[in-house]
Amino acid sequence: MNFRILLAGSALAAIAFASCGDGGGNTSTATSADSAAPAPRVMPSLSAVSPSPEFPDAKIGLGSVKAEKVGKDSVKVRFAFDVKNYELKMQTADSATKQCNNSAQGQHIHFILDNKPYKALYEPKNEVTLANGTEHYLMAFLSRSYHESIKTPGAALIYHFRISADGKLEKLEEPKTPMVFYSRPKGDYMGKDTTNVLLDYYVWNAGLAPDGYKVNATILTEKGGMTDSTKFTFDKWESKFINNLPLGKNQVILTLTDKAGVPVEGPCTNVAREFTLTAQEPMK
Repeated sequence: MNFRILLAGSALAAIAFASCGDGGGNTSTATSADSAAPAPRVMPSLSAVSPSPEFPDAKIGLGSVKAEKVGKDSVKVRFAFDVKNYELKMQTADSATKQCNNSAQGQHIHFILDNKPYKALYEPKNEVTLANGTEHYLMAFLSRSYHESIKTPGAALIYHFRISADGKLEKLEEPKTPMVFYSRPKGDYMGKDTTNVLLDYYVWNAGLAPDGYKVNATILTEKGGMTDSTKFTFDKWESKFINNLPLGKNQVILTLTDKAGVPVEGPCTNVAREFTLTAQEPMK
């Protein structure tokens, strides 16, 4: 189903479910042997990701960006990346014991354009076709084989650019405003991969802290004809596992807020993504 993102009511719903446990706010006790109390609704929860191998010297840079006109209204943009002190296509050392979805193709680059679903790059290059007269933000970062981002300085980059009305690529000033880029969850999860679903994102120009910027995550789940909303607030930048997600379509909404809890205005500060969990084959 398509989720209706009604943030005004989701906070109250999350509080009600967390405090009541039956999803309907009904605290009455069954008085008949024929009456059975409804089964408690299990809400999504978070757990820690075990310490991952560090790559303090890993670096990614943009080697070249070239644009080629495609017809009258669009251009093909080719990106070439420089990767240092990091081996693409290699399995991260603890991938066999991480107990979450892992890429059989190994370590890679997450290529995120305009906060849309990323493309995994196992070679340090990519090309996209873009319309004339459009502006774009590219976030690219190094990823472990199980899709957890490397968060050390130099392991990510931002490229801000425009395609002019006549099809020319123009590099723009690097953004100085706070941003958050969505990475995981993404796509389809099957079988054992549905137990620990990685929640990962990339913060730019913003340090998360109890007295500073925060990332709010709203998890929307649907079960039994009801949509549940569960909220988490992060004042420390670290990956988490989402547990207890129901099978079917789910959604995560990320919002960057200031120290007063007010959503930050500007590009790439709020993003939503649907993903699907299934016991066997991907659901249609």
